[in-house]
Amino acid sequence: MPATDRVGDARDTGTAAGANARPAPARLMQMVLHAMAAKSVYAAAELGLADLLGERPRTTAELAELTGAHGPSLRRLLLALAGLGLVTQTGMDRFELTEFGRPLRKDAPNSIRDLVRMMCGPAVWRSWDELVPSVRTGEPAWDLAHGVTWLEYYAREPEEAATFNRAMAEHTRDTAPGVLAAADLSRFGTVVDVGGGDGTLISHVLRAHPGVRGVVFDVPTGLAATATTLAAAGVASRCQVVSGDFFVSVPAGADAYLLKQILHDWDDERATAILRTVRAAVPPGGRLFVIERAVPEQVTPGDPAETRDLLLDLHMLVATGGRERTEGEFGRLLEAAGFEITRLTALPRFDFRVIEATPA
Repeated sequence: MPATDRVGDARDTGTAAGANARPAPARLMQMVLHAMAAKSVYAAAELGLADLLGERPRTTAELAELTGAHGPSLRRLLLALAGLGLVTQTGMDRFELTEFGRPLRKDAPNSIRDLVRMMCGPAVWRSWDELVPSVRTGEPAWDLAHGVTWLEYYAREPEEAATFNRAMAEHTRDTAPGVLAAADLSRFGTVVDVGGGDGTLISHVLRAHPGVRGVVFDVPTGLAATATTLAAAGVASRCQVVSGDFFVSVPAGADAYLLKQILHDWDDERATAILRTVRAAVPPGGRLFVIERAVPEQVTPGDPAETRDLLLDLHMLVATGGRERTEGEFGRLLEAAGFEITRLTALPRFDFRVIEATPA
């Protein structure tokens, strides 16, 4: 049984038949329990349990000593994690990491430890507490919860900003192969990754295409680990790191520009402003690649992928005041900023679209 099915019997909501298999109150309560499951996974990530159990099975007493946790309470967490499928109880008080729990290791090739720590951590969840006021007013819940925007918050909290940047890198790592398959970037001399963070995406581009040079452009806090990432990928000599504000300007004259999950952070007015800044930098014959998740024009009840995307759209309202968009909405944004779509490729994983556009 897939571990995702263990969380509140999520398979009951995945199909029309499953949705009708249990009374509505029971199914609604299972959705509430999903939040408790998420916080349990967060606790495992924050305590580093997967890293400790990845070495060998351990007892509660061993884990309590290594983490500084209260033994009896830690055992209750471990039992819940066993129920969720992240660990296996191999004895009355001995636990072993499962394959499903392995991505919580910080050194796992498919690690999402920091993505979990960011998405389920106190700062984001405090913002979700303001969802109702956010829906009533249209203001980002983050601003209501913290008194500052998400960018201002991370600028003053360097440790949390580092977690955020690593979380974004984890997600980019998973999406990069699909992006490279959809966008033929080998034809360009220089590619600029606008809002490129720690350089994970441009590193994939440059490793795949040895003849291409790159530029990573972001705010200073986003670039804290970029040099390290580029050096580890062996592409530092072919990539320039530039800090700045994409509402003001971006490096001009490159052959191609990437905007991966940048527009979804902003409302339509500011997303258009970013696109116009990029439009001013793109030379004749240059290309823009927008890489974003696309939500449906009309919802299909019970579709797990659509539900995920729509919940992530709500998350953007909560965290940044931005939004996920439909294909049509992306077309209208690009047209308003002076671009014309020449190609749109759907990536099945994550429901992403790679939208290639040229100056109109």
